[in-house]
Amino acid sequence: MSWNVFIIGHDALSKRMLPNLRHVEDYAFHELLSLDEVVHAEEYPFARLVDDALAQLERFPGPVDAIVGYWDFPTSGLLPVLRRERGLPGPSLEAFLKCEHKYWSRLEQARVVPECVPDFQALDPFDERAVEAVEIDYPFWIKPVKAHSSHLGFRIENADQLREVLPVIRRGIGRFGRPFDEITALAELPAEVAAVTGHHCIAEAIISSGRQCTLEGYVQNGEVHLVGLVDSLRDATHPSVLLRYEYPSSLPDAMQERMLATTRRFLARIGYDDAPFNIEFFLDEQADRIWLLEINARISRSHAAIFQLVDGAPHFQVMVDVALGIPPRMPHREGRYPVAAKQMLRVFEDGWVRRVPSDEEIRRVEAAFPGTLVHLNVHEGMRLSDLKHQDSFSWELGVLFTGAETREALTERIEQCRRMLPFEIEPLASQAPV
Repeated sequence: MSWNVFIIGHDALSKRMLPNLRHVEDYAFHELLSLDEVVHAEEYPFARLVDDALAQLERFPGPVDAIVGYWDFPTSGLLPVLRRERGLPGPSLEAFLKCEHKYWSRLEQARVVPECVPDFQALDPFDERAVEAVEIDYPFWIKPVKAHSSHLGFRIENADQLREVLPVIRRGIGRFGRPFDEITALAELPAEVAAVTGHHCIAEAIISSGRQCTLEGYVQNGEVHLVGLVDSLRDATHPSVLLRYEYPSSLPDAMQERMLATTRRFLARIGYDDAPFNIEFFLDEQADRIWLLEINARISRSHAAIFQLVDGAPHFQVMVDVALGIPPRMPHREGRYPVAAKQMLRVFEDGWVRRVPSDEEIRRVEAAFPGTLVHLNVHEGMRLSDLKHQDSFSWELGVLFTGAETREALTERIEQCRRMLPFEIEPLASQAPV
């Protein structure tokens, strides 16, 4: 007998990763809502997605043992709603929102780990006096209370720059703001949070200097468990732009323990239980201070393949087993390599895609370095600005997952793979395609 596990937005990466789970014969995986509905859509009608998912589950002839997902909102928000309707274990809707409603999360963080929280405030981009309403010091980051991949996130140096970006934010904030308002309507919110809708922003003091890392873990029966710590390497010119994830982290053990202790205090405060999470930190080594950047009520899809390379299974193992209510059967350091990375293949200027690596070129890279995976986000003839879920400064042409024996060898391997994966991007100043 196998467990029926429903995956929201089942994609090509997870279809490659899931067969690597330990005891994979114990699971039967089923897609719940398509990738086009929960990731690639222009709009996310939350109530309709809930109804469609529940109808699909109702039609299923067997038991529904677990519902899982690894995408950001709306997938992350569908999980607590659908599990509640089906009587499955998982965090409450309010605990989910205390993680992913950026303003509510900061309020809760400030009450239990204030030393890790920057100055912040809510800001209404539709307020004619929004600039005058700024109370924290410049410079600061501004971003919607619900978005991801640095969508509509800007570093603001002065009032004039804020005036310039507010119209951009107003035009785009509804894409996530409208469905987020639908989910918050289902929860019990304190008055100070209810006044801050999905169409609001949060402004935060700059904490993005120093080293960044992500703690991947899970909570089961009220106990917080660490799965692994991943380093994030950012672009020197645009600090909000991620270039590479490396696993395992090179941070000292004592610092990792401090981050885990902070995580335990926060998750206990909000009553988060029976689900995985990832929490991002910045480390200011000069001040010996850790800053909490954000927490997500899910595993990071971006890290699955590098856990596979180092530990011997993707941490989808944790996502699935916790959802089933069993102790995760996640291996540790049983993979092919001591260190691994996810390298984002980015460019910083818009343009037309004239050439992408061929299937043969990709196969050659994956064969040359066992365990390596290449995934493209673009195709020939498209314009980079048509890509969805990009940050405000760059475009991700694709990603490379690979491993090596040492960090130095890993850097060399990444450069070698990049040379074997040629892209050609024509600047916009050139003739547009006919």
